[in-house]
Formats: sequence, C-alpha cells, structure tokens
Amino acid sequence: MMKFIKIDEDSRIPKYQQIIDSIIHNISIGNLTIDQKIPSINMFSEEFYLSRDTVEKAYGILKERNIITSIRGKGFYISRTKLISKVNILFLVNKLSTYKLRTYNHFIDAIGANSHTDLHIYHCSETLFLNLLNKNKSAYDYFIIMPHFKTEGLKHVSFTEKVIEAMKSIPRNKLIVLDNIKPNIEGSLREIYQDFENDIYDALKLGLYKIEKYKKIMLIYPSKSVYPYPRRILHGFRKFCVEHQLDFEIMDKIYDDMIVKKGDLFITIEESDLVNLVKQVREDEFEIGTDIGIISYNDTPLKELLGITVMSTDFKVMGETAAHMILNKETGQVKVPFNFIERESL
Repeated sequence: MMKFIKIDEDSRIPKYQQIIDSIIHNISIGNLTIDQKIPSINMFSEEFYLSRDTVEKAYGILKERNIITSIRGKGFYISRTKLISKVNILFLVNKLSTYKLRTYNHFIDAIGANSHTDLHIYHCSETLFLNLLNKNKSAYDYFIIMPHFKTEGLKHVSFTEKVIEAMKSIPRNKLIVLDNIKPNIEGSLREIYQDFENDIYDALKLGLYKIEKYKKIMLIYPSKSVYPYPRRILHGFRKFCVEHQLDFEIMDKIYDDMIVKKGDLFITIEESDLVNLVKQVREDEFEIGTDIGIISYNDTPLKELLGITVMSTDFKVMGETAAHMILNKETGQVKVPFNFIERESL
C-alpha cells in the first residue's frame, strides 16, 4: 500500500487530509480492496516522517466515514469500496417531519450520485446538536443545518450563543443554513430561508377576499409543543388581522367539545389539530368551506386530496437550491417561495 500513498510536503493541504484523500483515491481506482489490511498508525507515521497524531486523526476520520475499520489485536482494514464519495455532507435537521423529509429528499435528488449525505436529527436540543456537530466536524465537506431549538420553557429560538459559536468553527465555504438567516457570522454564507412573519402575512393577504366572509379567525398555535414553532408566525398573523380589522383569537390546540360556530375560520399548524378539527366540524354537521373555513400550514398530498387550503413553503425549491449552491460553489441568501394554495376548504 505504501507505494500508492502520496504526501506532498509543499502542499498547503493538511497532511491528515492528504492521507484521507490518497486512501480514498486508491480505493476508487482499485488499488485498495475491501478487507485489505493497511499499515498501523506507527508504521505509517515512520514511513512518511509524520507525527503519530496526524495519522491518528486521518484514520479517525476514515473510521467515522466507515471507510476503514479496526479490529482489536489485528489492525486496520478497508471496510468499504462502494459509495466512496468525492463530497461528504452532514445534514442536521431539528425534527423528522413530512416537510423536512421532503426538503432532504429533493436535496438528495439534486445533489447527484457523486456525494454521500448523512441525515441526523437533533430534536431541537442544543446539547444533542452540539454533540453531533463536535463529533463530526472533521469528517465532512459540507454541513447543512436547519436551526430550530427549544428553551427549557418549550419556547422556540432559532439560535443560542453556544450554537452560534459552534457554527463559527465551521469554515464558511462548508456551511449551508436552511430555514433561517443567521446574523453575526462573518464571511460569505449560503442561507436558504423562510421569512416566517412576512410569509404568513403575505399569504393571508392573497386570500383576503375569501377570508373576509368569515366572522372570526382562530390561529391554532401550539405554544407548548415538543417541537416549538417560530413566534414570528404569531407576529405575522396578528399584523394581518389588526391591519384588516378582523376579529381573531389564538388558541393552543383544538379542544375536545370545542364550541364551533358558523362563520368561524381556523388556521392550523399541526396535523393532529387539523384532523381533530375536521372530525369535530363533521360531527357538528357543518359544511367545510361554506359554514366553517380551514387553512392549514404547509402542504401535503393528503391535504391536497382532502381539498384543504394551505399556506406552504416550497420545500422542493429549498432542497434543490441547497444542492445547486454546493454544486456551483455559490454563496448568498435565497428566500424560499411561500405559496397560498386555495382549495375547497375556504
């Protein structure tokens, strides 16, 4: 194996990265095969006059990528010869919802076969996010982060001080931020974002001519959700209602045996609230779209099938834009389209 490895003393590329690149290259062209034993850390460092720490770091990253494996008492072996990627991507998502998964799937379709993407869910937890990032920050070429966190009181925050510091440790050309804009990180970033306050405000304005026929609007905003939602949604909703002098109320959830009156319009965010609302409206023998209006947040095939009017981010554009920015080495901010799709429920 030693005759295949090339270390350039004059290169500005770190020596550990040269080891990684050289081993991956030799796997890709068939010089190294699966289950082939490779030199020990000590042997490698002696052969190329490198520090043991340098070789150990390279081997550690190769192990994290499952390219090599170590067997106690025997040494290191090549463990993977397929799916060796020129680009390795870590995709960090706060929750595995239908919408997040749609963004991820469209990203995978657009980024192409010449890459390998690992998806990790951190459940809006600052601690879990930091652990995942610190564990993997040397193992990937790009880091795609959807930043949504929760406080101890289950309030939504886009970033925390510790999260910002951790993100600052990622080279700017490797960082892609989805869903939010992050100020106070210098350098050319890739940011593909929603504008939660203005998105809901602008979408509701598009439906104003239908919304005005209802007597009262209820926004069902889960204030104590395990996965909290940005409060900017509330700000945009209030702004719309006050500006157009509409009677409104904000509720935590759809309650059992809730009083529903003809002329009510409900805006739901969570799927469970939409399901409970539709059941209750049907039990009370109201007609959806005539007696009771319903608008739901973020589209799904089921909502389309049921004829539910939605306000929805274009998750396809979000995923594809992230991929294109990586492939074309572009930077900058991209606002994702947010659509108002009118159906029979309004």
